[in-house]
Amino acid sequence: MEGNRCHVVVVGGGIAGLAAAWYLRRGGEGVRVTVLDGARRIGGKLHASEVAGIPVDAGAEAMLARRPEGKDLARMVGLGDELRLPGTTRAGILSRGTLRPMPGGQVMGVPSDLAALARSGILSPAGLARVPLDQILPATLVTTDVSVAAYIRARMGEEVVERLIEPMLGGVYAGRADRLSLDATMPGIAAAARSERSLLTAAREIVADSPKDAGPVFTTLRQGMGSLPSAVAAASGAEIRTGVTVRELSRTETGWRLVTGPVPDPEIIEADAVVLAVPAPAASRLLANEVPGAAAELARIEYASMAIVTLAYPREAFPKPPTGSGYLVPPVERRPVKAATFSSVKWPHLVEADPDLIVLRCSLGRLGEEALLQREDSELVALATAEMADVMGVHGPPRDSRVTRWGGSLPQYDVGHLDRVARIRAAVAPQPGLAVCGAAYDGLGIPACVSTARTAAARILDHLDPTGEWQRKDDLLTKG
Repeated sequence: MEGNRCHVVVVGGGIAGLAAAWYLRRGGEGVRVTVLDGARRIGGKLHASEVAGIPVDAGAEAMLARRPEGKDLARMVGLGDELRLPGTTRAGILSRGTLRPMPGGQVMGVPSDLAALARSGILSPAGLARVPLDQILPATLVTTDVSVAAYIRARMGEEVVERLIEPMLGGVYAGRADRLSLDATMPGIAAAARSERSLLTAAREIVADSPKDAGPVFTTLRQGMGSLPSAVAAASGAEIRTGVTVRELSRTETGWRLVTGPVPDPEIIEADAVVLAVPAPAASRLLANEVPGAAAELARIEYASMAIVTLAYPREAFPKPPTGSGYLVPPVERRPVKAATFSSVKWPHLVEADPDLIVLRCSLGRLGEEALLQREDSELVALATAEMADVMGVHGPPRDSRVTRWGGSLPQYDVGHLDRVARIRAAVAPQPGLAVCGAAYDGLGIPACVSTARTAAARILDHLDPTGEWQRKDDLLTKG
């Protein structure tokens, strides 16, 4: 503590770490915050750069609009006027070699409308005939967490898993349905699995209970989601240090000691409290000595890698301009591209920036596909352009391209994930002045990361100011 000011170090300059810094500073003037990040820039997986002269996200391109934390943070740091809604969210699935519409009434790929499913043509006649058997089969007993594939396969058959569930989960987690946790990735379906005999009935109830006037599912920023980190950093008033890797973390009599810098010339940083906003492997390494129980659990969280190829075509390269927001590709199709987003259709402000361009993004790489991602940038661009030629009939080369690699970027919420997170937090809880946040815990999206940051900041402020005076200054930090 310096004078009457408490010093909090946030390790990690992604959106979770920056949001934690912002919430800590909003808690009161008695907090000095330093953010340390080993990369050369802040923002983590939120980053935008120009493609054909237009700023286009290289990482996450949107955030959930129906969950408030991300939008609220954007507004509070001065980006409220920059929020943009999609022009369309109508997506498709490339199934059995043909681009087909996503069936209406699905819940993370789980169908609720048999007629819409039939019209989509995604399943074969045999696969379609298997789905309604869910209504007469005996109940599938689910008393503990199971994989998404195990439960949905038992209720609706293999094709629903292969051609609807797998592409949905692959788009979000770059993971595999036979490993991902039902409880962690589909909590609504998981709850129904414990109370409803029929999954089809449960999906219908979820759709019926969904608000009909909730507006678009997603939103973005005019300059891309990559513009959010710098705005949060500036509004936080924190000291931001990039290119600084924290090598060690240890308890002291009054707080925490962090060791940074090269081994021959280390830098020691003293802090009253620490927030770890780094991926699970880094958090595991830093907690190994002081909180070995949490470190062991964090070490078991696996990460998937992926790459995004962004292409900018002249509009005339498309025989017919795309009309939907994009499409997903089931792994069973055995194509390198797992998803394509027609950014210029999904986000009309990109068209305003250059009406003569169509900008799109192709996503490559799922868990276990590291060999694909080891190819040269030129090869990945070739795979993406070949995909567009085959599926959309695009002719000629793109005007510009960009390859962005996200190595080890997506935590896998495998079976038992929620219990693992509970054990991590239980191990961290007795440690005064220590908190964790980020995508490894409660969700990969921006609002979920911001929520964990807010909780971490409230925990630290509770430790630094047990009377709650700072929290009363700003009800943003009041814990519900």
